[in-house]
Amino acid sequence: MFDRFTELAKRAVVASQDVAIALGHDFIGTEHLLIGLVQTAGTAGEVLRRHGVELSQAREQTVRLLQEAGVTATGGRAAMDALASIGIDVAEIQRRADDTFGPGAFHFPRPAYTPEAKKALELTVQEAADLGSEPIDTEHMLLGLLAAGEGVAVQVLAALDVDTAALRQDVLDRVAQQA
Repeated sequence: MFDRFTELAKRAVVASQDVAIALGHDFIGTEHLLIGLVQTAGTAGEVLRRHGVELSQAREQTVRLLQEAGVTATGGRAAMDALASIGIDVAEIQRRADDTFGPGAFHFPRPAYTPEAKKALELTVQEAADLGSEPIDTEHMLLGLLAAGEGVAVQVLAALDVDTAALRQDVLDRVAQQA
């Protein structure tokens, strides 16, 4: 799926994975994709910032909304405990990987995408196609998040008083200007 993503869009995806891990989540949701876009250069990040979405606020609202929903930051504890029950020491694997490949090279578990995030990524591809774009960039990712219309990312934007219809139109206007 990511083969048509630009380097910038790939960086946003990697940033979303890093955010999920840093927050101790064993999943990547739309909220993580949104934060990845906010912290990445490119059209999506520029438009989001112009609409008042700042990285620290997006992170704070994400944590608040997830805590209110009862989502806890486990850091993948259940997966590590399951492996430990059959004699696999994830901490030892981490130490060996750090020694061999450098600190931070190994993360377990790798967070999986939520159904809402998968839908947003599928809509990202569709948004790019609808706009006649072969490469998929950050603006298409943001349009995909908005088109999904569900997930924590939309709740984060609402909590930050962002008009999602105006945000979408702003992205479309920027795409038209770039064409």
